Parts: sequence; C-alpha cells; structure tokens
Amino acid sequence: MTQTDKNNISKRTENRHLLRRIKAGFAAAKATPYKGLLLALYLAGAVLVWLLRAHLFSLDTYGLFSPVLGAAIDLLIPVYAVGGLLALLVLMGTPWGGRVAKEGLQKAGLTNHAGEAPVLVAKQQDTDNPRLTVWEFDPCGIPLGEWEDKRAKVETALNITIAKMAWGEGRKIIRIYAVPAESDFPALIHWKNEYLSPDSFVLVLGESLTGPVSVNLAHIPHILLGGSTGSGKSVLLKLLLMQSLRKGAEVYIADFKGGVDFPKVWHTKCRLCFTEDDLLYTLNQLVAVLEFRKRQLAETGCPNLDAYNEATGEGLPRLIFACDEVAEVLDRTGRSKEDKERLGQIENKLSIIARLGRAFGLHLILSTQRPDAAVIPGQIKNNLDFRVCGRADNVLSQIILDNTNAAEQIPKDARGRFITGDGTVFQAYWFEDGSL
Repeated sequence: MTQTDKNNISKRTENRHLLRRIKAGFAAAKATPYKGLLLALYLAGAVLVWLLRAHLFSLDTYGLFSPVLGAAIDLLIPVYAVGGLLALLVLMGTPWGGRVAKEGLQKAGLTNHAGEAPVLVAKQQDTDNPRLTVWEFDPCGIPLGEWEDKRAKVETALNITIAKMAWGEGRKIIRIYAVPAESDFPALIHWKNEYLSPDSFVLVLGESLTGPVSVNLAHIPHILLGGSTGSGKSVLLKLLLMQSLRKGAEVYIADFKGGVDFPKVWHTKCRLCFTEDDLLYTLNQLVAVLEFRKRQLAETGCPNLDAYNEATGEGLPRLIFACDEVAEVLDRTGRSKEDKERLGQIENKLSIIARLGRAFGLHLILSTQRPDAAVIPGQIKNNLDFRVCGRADNVLSQIILDNTNAAEQIPKDARGRFITGDGTVFQAYWFEDGSL
C-alpha cells in the first residue's frame, strides 16, 4: 500500500467520522436538554441576525457598492449560519478525550494496515451498571481478537481497567466497558449473609466490575478451580461449600492435605475423606444414589431433580462432592499396581458423576494447583463446564481455562482475584470458618 493510498483512506475515514459526529450531535441535542437549548438559542440568534441585518449592517455610506455588499451579506449570513450550526453539531457529537484516546491507541500499536488508529465515537455511563463507562470506537477494520490480545496495552493507553469488550451495531463498533484505573478491585470483600442468592441453586463467587459473579448448579453442574499456592483457591472452595450447606445440600469433601484447611466445624456439617479407601467408599455410595435417582426419575417421567421434587414433594437434596487438591488423589506417579487399580476405580466413579450428575443433583467441585495436564483426565475435565482460575502461570492457566488469561490478567501478588472461562475477572468474597 503506497503513501498516497494511505492518505486517501485517511481522508475518507475523516469524512465518514465527520458525518457520524454531526448525526451524534443531533442525537445529543434531542437527548440532552441543555444541548437542545443551546442549539435552539443558536438557531434563534441566526434568524434574529437575518431579520435585523439591515439595521446591523449600514450600507448607505458605500454609495454604488451598497447593492453589491447587501447581496454579499444576504448570501454570507446563511452560509455562516449553516457552517456554525454544523460546527456546533460536530462539537456536541465529539466525545471528550477522543484525540487523546486515539493517540494513546496509536502509541500502543493498535493500528490497521493504513496506519489508522481506532477513533472514539461515543463515551457514556452504562445504563445497566452506572459504575461502568462505555467507550465506543470505530475499529477501523481491526478485529475484536486483536483488541483482546492487546488488552493490557489498551488499558494503559486509556488509563482504565477493562471489564469486557464486545462488538456493537453488527461489527461496526467496538464497545469497551471499563472503570478508571484508580477504581480497581478492592483487596478484600468480606462475605455478608445478604449475598446468599435466593434462587434455587445459585452460588455467588464474588464481585466483578460489572456486578456479582455466580453459577447456577442446576444448569452448570460441575466446577473446576485452579490457582497457585496462596491465590485464595481454598477460601473460594469453602465459600461455595458454605452456600451449598445453607441451601440444604449434603457436602462430601476429599482432603488429602491432612485436614488443615477444614477445621472441626466442617466435620460436624460435612462428610470428610482422608484416605483413598474412604474416598472410594464415599464415591461408590454417591454413584449408588445416582443410579437410584435415575430409576426414580424414569418412573415418574421427570427430567431433573427439581422437577421430581416439585412433582413428588420429597425434597431430595443435592449432593456436592469437593476435592481440595485433586492432584493428590489422581496422580499415579510412583504408585504400586494395587494403588493404580484403586485410583482407576476412583477416577471411574468421578467420571460417572461428571457425565450424569446434572439431572440427578450430584455435583463436583474440584480444585488443583498442579501444572500437569495429566492430573485431570479428559473424560472428567470435559464435563467441568464452569472453570475459575486465580493467580497462575501460563501452563496452569492453559490447563484450567484452555487459555493464558489468568497468567496475563491476574496480578502476581493478587489474593482472592480470579477469572472465569468467559474472561470475567472478579474478587472473591472473603469467608471465615467461624461464620459457617
């Protein structure tokens, strides 16, 4: 592409944006009372100047030139009036900080092949979440994926923290939902009982920039948690289990770290497993319950547990199986043949629950910090649809989320900060065992 081609493209882009700003100015005048009043005053002033032009411009002293000057004034007043009107509309339709935003994105390297940086076309408060500001850009042909790849650079260029990016108006606009950089997540958000969701089996995890983050186990039955040591993963796991208990579920926990993360209060409310034999027995019991419920639902013609409870009035509880470090359970490295057979049985039971548990009210919440792709077999992992990762390196982030977003978007010193599979970053609620 020659420099002449680039210049021609830039001129056409500028003309297109000029027309867009004029249209935006009209819309702003209609939507904003004071802007509409300003426009009305300008038009009234222009009409007044036209009507009083004979008094405002005395031409008698110019003799023979008076008719010529009068004709020129009659022509120039409308021209200046229309020009001023367009200039006023362009001003009203130009978002504050547009030039700075464009220059910032250009410096960040977000440009198309013609060297054009995206242009800010609108900037307003989000109607659904007043905390967020919506930045609307003409992407100038730059795909959304490239914006996502340069997310950190865009945040630095605009001095914001991005909650999400999405297409708007087909694929003509890129919308960035963000807060100012200084309004980032708080370091700690204490759990309050009013955060507990009243909906059937919705569990809340924390606060994102767009509001509370939750998961409905009736629709997405299993959860995979990841994060390095000290990322707050165990606290988040206990937060989910606490809510499950308060919603009437039966909770089973496999803890092969000696029980240090689950003090005595948990032992009175949950069934804890500390050995492989105990774990296998518990999983056998859960699979037996699954098979029993499968027969019961088939006999009554109910598609899921909620429908069965509503039809029969029995109130069968949901069953939650959690493992605080699944790598300690499933890792076969250096194990004897007998141990490997037992681990194979454990893996098989987990796989059955992962495949069939949703309809019958059996759920898995598994966590890991081990960056090893062999820790969680594919037949189990593929059924863990809701994935959350805290502070992690590229390998662990790839294992949990199938991308490196956790490594790129979670600060290395963050505790309790997580990201979901769909890219939502949130600060998890801080839950203390004493309030169980």
